[in-house]
Amino acid sequence: MASRALGTGVVLAIAVASAALTLPTAQAAPAAPAAPERAAAPAGLHSDFNGDGYADVAFAAPGATVKGFAGAGYVGVAYGSSTGIKNSVKKVFTQSTAGVPGTPEAGDAFGSSVVSADLDRDGYADLVVGSSGEKVGTGVGAGSLTVLWGGAGGLAVGATVLDGEQYDNVGTHLAAGDLNGDGAPDLALVRDHDLQSLLGPFTRDGLASATTEMPDMEDRRYLDLAAGDVNGDGRDDLVAAVHSGDEFDDRRILISNGSPAGPGEYTRVKGADGYSLEGGEHLAVGNVNGDKYADIAVGRAVDGYDSDLGLPLAKGGMLTYVQGSATGPQGTRAKVFNQDSAGVPGAAEHSDGFGTSVAIGDTNGDGFGEIAVGVPKEALGTVQRAGGIVIMPGTASGPTGTGTKGFNQSTPDVTGTAEKGDLFGGAAAFVDINKDGRSELAVGAPGEDTGAGSLWFFPATASGPAAKGSVSFGHGTLGTVAAKAALGSSFNR
Repeated sequence: MASRALGTGVVLAIAVASAALTLPTAQAAPAAPAAPERAAAPAGLHSDFNGDGYADVAFAAPGATVKGFAGAGYVGVAYGSSTGIKNSVKKVFTQSTAGVPGTPEAGDAFGSSVVSADLDRDGYADLVVGSSGEKVGTGVGAGSLTVLWGGAGGLAVGATVLDGEQYDNVGTHLAAGDLNGDGAPDLALVRDHDLQSLLGPFTRDGLASATTEMPDMEDRRYLDLAAGDVNGDGRDDLVAAVHSGDEFDDRRILISNGSPAGPGEYTRVKGADGYSLEGGEHLAVGNVNGDKYADIAVGRAVDGYDSDLGLPLAKGGMLTYVQGSATGPQGTRAKVFNQDSAGVPGAAEHSDGFGTSVAIGDTNGDGFGEIAVGVPKEALGTVQRAGGIVIMPGTASGPTGTGTKGFNQSTPDVTGTAEKGDLFGGAAAFVDINKDGRSELAVGAPGEDTGAGSLWFFPATASGPAAKGSVSFGHGTLGTVAAKAALGSSFNR
């Protein structure tokens, strides 16, 4: 059933041309870290890969064909500047790029996850790339993590951080944050069903200072990971979206507080009824209400299970907001929204996928974080799964439907056409590309042009994201193979 179009916002579409894969040659990097007198990258610039003071954006195409191998995957980066994205400086990295470990193989999914942080504390942000399908030795589906080191010239050569073993699927879920409060970024990942933390700082050969592991004692299935300081103690906490065993109905939100030794034991976020708060599949952690505590946004995009019977707002997907506090997440005060909530554009319909992507960022500079919620399976008229995205304003009491904007490829004055299966809104991110105190909006449509995928970027204004000055690009700009690449599946966070 088609739902009404989302709002009056504007998204700039792009026709993506298929081209033979031409990859840039990575510059050689020094064997040692950059000059020691350079300060560590500021916390707000965790994605400044070239150290020019402007945040950059990394993106993934895990289904891309590389050297003839379908699904080998790639990641790319677009660099920020005072005028926004630098159109002339975009680079692509694969496992065939000089200096990047590994070899492209079918199904590696290089780019299945991407996070950024200054792992070696040299003042340049680095990019960590998951390859969940990587074969390691004879281990099928072992997975791996690769770091691409930042430097004055941007991202360059890399190192292997971790190789998995058979069916570990390392790189499926990944988060970065200072989990032990020592000022050095750490990594958290899922290895089979166990949680593993790699504590920094990291050496240039990719080795962590220490490793901790939290074995799975409850047969959990991890759906997403995110990190942020939810209790304001100066250490990032680890938030997980999980379901239990084979029962997808039992979706929970777990939090592991940071400690000097790294993440501790998980506790469940509980609701007003004293039971575990219903969770979802997608997470974002950031400041929505303007206080000193990070908040949690959970997207529950998959509807139709028995657990929805007690959750009327689960229809078509829902967003749950949980504010942080000195005692951690306040699940008893959670707020829940879907497309039938007052002010939210669209209409809640089964399988819309509201909540497939979730991101938090201050787009208008008012000190409150907006929440971007992707609705990639939204039908626009008779066009099925064309997709859209909504931006919910932040306030002192959390997100609100009032003033929510909607964007899609059928909005008036938008260049391009909404097509079946575009999945616009399948990924979203906020990043202050031009350093003006407002976060621009990045949107991915991994289904664009029959699975090729594309990217869109919207400048931020005093009233939030705007269409004027938008830029978009895809495989024609990057010189990559378009077929089933799923460009725009994710952005770094």
